[in-house]
Amino acid sequence: MACWKQLGLYPNPKSPVVQVNCRKKEKNRENYHPYKVIEITPPPRNLGVRCLPPNLQCGESVTIEGQAYTISAVTHRYQLRKGKYEPSEKRLDVLSTGRYILNLYLENLLEQS
Repeated sequence: MACWKQLGLYPNPKSPVVQVNCRKKEKNRENYHPYKVIEITPPPRNLGVRCLPPNLQCGESVTIEGQAYTISAVTHRYQLRKGKYEPSEKRLDVLSTGRYILNLYLENLLEQS
């Protein structure tokens, strides 16, 4: 299972290394990777680190602890270490599905006016 170092927002090379292992109930395939999941509806809320497939895209729906969310952004961060860029974080910005649909509706109204 792939484990990423430094899953904080701003990795610091002096801080201790954090390893994330997917829970047994979440890993039923080899290709799942840890993502830091944040609900971006104000105020932002950290939903923790979840193991999800590596091919997630904006607009897809994911279920976390029984609640449906829609992915608003996927961010892959890299850090320069010893002359090479290494992955340091995978982050998902999500909205509850109801909020996502409401935002689309309001954006459509704004464009029409």
